Amino acid sequence: MIHSYWAYLVLAVLILAVINTITGVTSKREFKDKDLRLSLFTLIFVHIQLLIGLGVYFSSNAYKVLKTLGIKNIDAQTRLLAVEHPFVMILAVVLITMGWSKHKKKESDTAKFKTIAIFYGLALVLVLSRIPWSNWI
Repeated sequence: MIHSYWAYLVLAVLILAVINTITGVTSKREFKDKDLRLSLFTLIFVHIQLLIGLGVYFSSNAYKVLKTLGIKNIDAQTRLLAVEHPFVMILAVVLITMGWSKHKKKESDTAKFKTIAIFYGLALVLVLSRIPWSNWI
């Protein structure tokens, strides 16, 4: 259950970080400590969610069914839980990590905001595309 509850927090913080960076770019404001912290907390929360998710994944029924039947013999819902969701979420974590790393090398405030907005925004789209909504709501 912690994976599902923590996901609400992660999704909220990720949305806030993306909105914050987009408004930072459009308003051409200075990249301040609060912007840095929001982006950093998003990175930390997402990595904690990844660790929780890996623990859940390897003890899940979907993983056991995938191991037993193979990918060709599982239904769409099991494929979502056993293959698509974990793969896309790991990709999203990689994008967020890359965005965080790349923003530190930027000199201008606008470039910092843009870098985080692009990478975190792409990650948000990926996350929203592979949340198992039928299990989650």
